[in-house]
Amino acid sequence: MDIENSKAQMKKGILEYCILSIISRGEAYASDIIDEMKESKLLVVEGTLYPLLSRLKNDGLLSYNWVESKSGPPRKYYQLTEEGKTFMHELSLTWTELVEAVNHTTNKTTNQL
Repeated sequence: MDIENSKAQMKKGILEYCILSIISRGEAYASDIIDEMKESKLLVVEGTLYPLLSRLKNDGLLSYNWVESKSGPPRKYYQLTEEGKTFMHELSLTWTELVEAVNHTTNKTTNQL
């Protein structure tokens, strides 16, 4: 069994939630999202982020604004739509339930080792 693959799959499963969580705090530029994810040790690259942002936008969860930049081309800043806020709220509830269930299960396992 490949532990690196298992770890990658676990991280991939929460990537959307983490990205939406960052954007839920206010408008976010893609490179800022990447920086925050790296800071949190959830490494994500542009080749992963941009298709995900595009899908979330196409699903109606995100919108964006173009903002002129003083040092280059305009920047695209993402924000949650009303539908995105509802979706994010539901994900937060599910995440809390999942963390509690996993902790309950793994704590029993850890105590038996």
